[in-house]
Amino acid sequence: MNRDTFSGQWKQIKGELKKRWGALTDDDLKRAEGDYDKLIGAIQERYGYAREQARQEFDEWYRMRPTT
Repeated sequence: MNRDTFSGQWKQIKGELKKRWGALTDDDLKRAEGDYDKLIGAIQERYGYAREQARQEFDEWYRMRPTT
């Protein structure tokens, strides 16, 4: 995944992230603020995933999501 592209799309995908990972709080998203590693850490923490599992699930979701 291209992290620069992810960071640039942050405002557009925040709502999508909340739909996919409902346990993420607004504070989690604010702390991540487009930083891939921080977002993966938040997913890991909220869902009790291993870091690699959180990364894989996010990357798959990101690739499969519709782009406009």
